[in-house]
Amino acid sequence: MDRLQAMSMLIKVVELGSFSAASKNLKVSLPTLSRKISELENQLGVRLLHRTTRKLSLTDSGYDYIESCKRILEQVEEAEGRAKGEYLEPKGDLVITAPIMFGRLYVLPIIIEFLSLYPNINVQLLLSDRNIDLFEDDVDMAIRIGKLPDSTMIGTQVGSMRVLTCASQQFLSEQPKLESPYDLTQCSCILLDTAKAPPYWSYNLPNSGLTAHVDILPRLTVNDSDSAVNAAIKGMGITQQLHYQVKEAIDESDLNIILAEFEPDEIPIHLLHKTRKYLPQKMKSFLEFTSPKLKDKLRELSC
Repeated sequence: MDRLQAMSMLIKVVELGSFSAASKNLKVSLPTLSRKISELENQLGVRLLHRTTRKLSLTDSGYDYIESCKRILEQVEEAEGRAKGEYLEPKGDLVITAPIMFGRLYVLPIIIEFLSLYPNINVQLLLSDRNIDLFEDDVDMAIRIGKLPDSTMIGTQVGSMRVLTCASQQFLSEQPKLESPYDLTQCSCILLDTAKAPPYWSYNLPNSGLTAHVDILPRLTVNDSDSAVNAAIKGMGITQQLHYQVKEAIDESDLNIILAEFEPDEIPIHLLHKTRKYLPQKMKSFLEFTSPKLKDKLRELSC
């Protein structure tokens, strides 16, 4: 049995949480994958995984063993990388993911500049508003907007983003003055309906330290920010968006910021990558190049 291959398979099963997901990712049949893990357990003489129809979890022995597997495979990967020169000079392929609009406006220009300086690195940029799984989709690095869940991945914060409530002057002139977030329940609102967006808008209540969650009854619901912003510009109603999504409309006076004194906390933005003791030069170079540039871009946006 190929011990290193079995270790890699075990790690993938644990990372993805199921044999079927790991089978699909590794492009091996489910029976083959199950057999390899069983052979590994038989050779060790211990059970590594608790298997039920609903849940997959590590045994106590499994926890200890998989940590050792990760260290061993990292050392093997590092040795192979050094043999190929990946740890000596920046070269190879990088897969980066980012939200669609943010990636187009802020990440792509930085990548183009990065590629001009590193001729031996190739980048695949995956723009998606869903959180692509770095393990399942073999992604090297992600730009994530929002609080990070607890995980084994490493996040480098590059800035934060305001959350703004906006409407056109035409719409506001036809409405009673909005004095608190709760007045939104009486207004025509445009809701962004995505997997990451809650069905309410959050606001900070001054001098109280409390956060208000206002349930929105939308007149219009859309699943992308461009459509929500365009509808707000045309006077359809009020929308709440991240600053970069409405910056152009605000700069051109197509939209006005409202309820600014109740603005919620800014949302953090991170560069995220999988845990590794030693980063290949291509990833280290990208992190070192991109982090300060994104910080500068986000600082300019907040001014």
